[in-house]
Amino acid sequence: MRNTIGKVAVVATSVALLAACSSGTPADEPSDAMSAEPTASETSDAIDASGLTLTIWTDENRQPAIEAAAATFEEETGATVDLVVKNFEDIRADFLAQVPTGEGPDITIGAHDWLGALVTDGVVNTVDLGENASSFSQVAVDAMTYDGQVYGMPYSTEAVALIQNTDLVGEEAPATWDDMIAAGEESGAKYPFCINVNGETGDGYTMYPFQTSFGAPVFVQEGGSYTSEVGMGGEAGEAFATWLSENGEKGAGHLSTTVDYAINNELFNSGDCAYTVAGPWALGDFADVNFTVNPVPSAGGETAAPFVGVQGFYVSSQSANALLANTFLTNYIATPEAMQALYDADPRLPAFEGVDTASAPFPDAIAGFQASAEQGVPMPSIPEMGSVWDFWNAAEAKIIKGADPVDTWNKMITDLTAALEG
Repeated sequence: MRNTIGKVAVVATSVALLAACSSGTPADEPSDAMSAEPTASETSDAIDASGLTLTIWTDENRQPAIEAAAATFEEETGATVDLVVKNFEDIRADFLAQVPTGEGPDITIGAHDWLGALVTDGVVNTVDLGENASSFSQVAVDAMTYDGQVYGMPYSTEAVALIQNTDLVGEEAPATWDDMIAAGEESGAKYPFCINVNGETGDGYTMYPFQTSFGAPVFVQEGGSYTSEVGMGGEAGEAFATWLSENGEKGAGHLSTTVDYAINNELFNSGDCAYTVAGPWALGDFADVNFTVNPVPSAGGETAAPFVGVQGFYVSSQSANALLANTFLTNYIATPEAMQALYDADPRLPAFEGVDTASAPFPDAIAGFQASAEQGVPMPSIPEMGSVWDFWNAAEAKIIKGADPVDTWNKMITDLTAALEG
């Protein structure tokens, strides 16, 4: 389907009309598809969109919060919202398949690492974050940005962080890897530190904050966006690989391919391990230990920046009412009330300031995860990222197990670069 007010008209009038909506002043020349005249209340920010329908895809978890925002939107604008509940695992593939045919939703919930494929396939429009743009976490906005354009409205973030047993090492955050290991050894714990290495498969995702502390990002960034140039080669990458070896099974033994996700969580929950690195999804496994959460300490001298995952909303490039869809997002989702409702419906680290996280299962941990995310970097959403994992994870596992660090790492860089260029 095609936009009923025309793509050119949408681009030309969107800024003016959205500004008018936020100020309560009608636009000088409203489109044929919807009038910008104010509703009964002279101070209302709403528009008259009677007869128009927005279709929104969501999953079951976020449904109640979006329903609440949609109800207010319908009441104030006269528009109709058709909320379609889908399995989250199906949304990306369905969106990519349906939008090019003129089907699919006007708006969908989604993850930021879909962005490269969505932009490459031309199925999403840019979005305006509205008058509350400054309330969004910068790393969340960066995650929804591709080639300098914002394509999604974020609402939540997630990242790994340092989790420490407060009975063993207290609550103070260690500044460096060496400080952490020393404190862990002094605590008398069986292991000063443990981390999921995903067995012999490797886990570059969980290990990434240590890698970035050596200045070895997975891809080079320019102007806030990732390029397809591999950034973890050279001296910085070799230094990280050497560190992996020094702390691996033939070195200090702090990293081991015998540890997978379940074993790691068991070691920490039993008190055998003083520190670990994990995400908020692991906290439910730590029922038997008192813990606190802090940012990951630096191993290489630079900031330990974990990958940050972001969830948010996308607007279809084939929406018949793209301007109305943006109005819904900027005026009815990018608000303290809607963001609070989204958090209450599905507690994830908020990407919008002012959200009350007291209802979280582990409210004291939220600040630590947010601090970790704030010093993190978006996980690359470029299509090339899909080719990275197997090469990268395998190289890390081999080095931890005892392979020559520099040779193994450089072979991984060569093989990965060839795969990307091929």
